[in-house]
Amino acid sequence: MGRFLARRTLGLVITLLVTSFVVYGSMALSPGGSDSVLYGGRTPTPAQRAAVRAEYHLNDPLLVRYGRWLLDALHGNFGISIVGHQPVSARISAAFGTTLWLVAMAAVLVIVAGIGLGLASALRPGLTDSVITVVSSICVGVPSFVAAALAIDVFALRLHWFPAYGEQSGLIGHLHSLFLPSAALAVASFALVTRVTRASVRAELDRDYVLTAQARAIPRRDVIGRHILRNAAAPILATTGLQLASLLVGTVIVENAFGVPGLGSLLLSSVNQKDYPTVQAITLIMVSAFVVTNLVVDILQALIDPRVRVAVTA
Repeated sequence: MGRFLARRTLGLVITLLVTSFVVYGSMALSPGGSDSVLYGGRTPTPAQRAAVRAEYHLNDPLLVRYGRWLLDALHGNFGISIVGHQPVSARISAAFGTTLWLVAMAAVLVIVAGIGLGLASALRPGLTDSVITVVSSICVGVPSFVAAALAIDVFALRLHWFPAYGEQSGLIGHLHSLFLPSAALAVASFALVTRVTRASVRAELDRDYVLTAQARAIPRRDVIGRHILRNAAAPILATTGLQLASLLVGTVIVENAFGVPGLGSLLLSSVNQKDYPTVQAITLIMVSAFVVTNLVVDILQALIDPRVRVAVTA
């Protein structure tokens, strides 16, 4: 297990290093450059341009600037926002809590609804299976922006069950206003988890050991809980982990559709304003969350199924 963890951790570090360099390099080499935003649309004099480039170390080689930025980022310092002229970490901290709540609520919906409906579909053939299969087949192809538009039209504007835009005060109001965005964010993910869960459990139901257990009159609940779910867990866990990791990226669309002031909204506004330090920081955070989530999923898979870690360390 130690060798497995070492390899996975090394892969995580390499992925983050390569990704961070791509993110920083793409921002630094983008047309116009970040220094043009600092002039406020005015044409600077050569002296002003030289002063700005010296203050922000824009004359240093790209690798030197990247190394300085990465070292500061490891200490939680992402620089100063070009637009807001305040620490980027402060802007991110103000929006991070909202996005964390949104992603957490969507994750609960994906896990509970996806795995629960998948099990119900697999274990109850007939009408239940048909209804769940049809619903999940439709939902799996619905993009987040379409789900957001439909949710706003039906549940906010027509039924008035949820607010259509912004946040409400208080913990209950906050959760109430985030439920609709989290549902729109989770629609496609829960549908995919449902389909994978159904397929994995159905495949295990046809195994010889299930027939043997039934012939020995072992209670069906024990067969499902101790054997079928354990053997079917690997693909379910892998799919669920990937979908949970992708939720953070999906917040860019959903937060802007519902006017939620989270990291997704901050990222889009920073892109429009060419606030490159903020864009770099949020992108790095999203990529890091994606990679770390995949690492956690790999570890859980190795704990559940020893064949996974044997295949990696072989």
